[in-house]
Amino acid sequence: MGWLFLTGAILSEVAGTLSLRVAAMGRPRYYVVVGVGYVLAFVLLSLGLAAGLALGVAYGIWAAAGVALTAVASRILFHEPLTPVMLGGIALIIGGVLLVELGAAHASS
Repeated sequence: MGWLFLTGAILSEVAGTLSLRVAAMGRPRYYVVVGVGYVLAFVLLSLGLAAGLALGVAYGIWAAAGVALTAVASRILFHEPLTPVMLGGIALIIGGVLLVELGAAHASS
């Protein structure tokens, strides 16, 4: 159940961040979506931690997935750049999170 909460936290944080871009482009009503998205993200992250996810692993996955999904969605929705260097950075972030996850799994066995 913790992974489901973490997935919800990631998606609501990304929705809040994308809404922030829309709000900053002159649609201030979207600040409500920003606030709801961020609050929901932290509530769901807290529930994931309460369900047994390790903080370092959960936060690392949340941050990495948030960066990657936001960058890809920004490219699609707002036509922002997504260069090969940026894609390489995203790959390094994902690799780092995988190493943290593997390290946590190794430490608990």
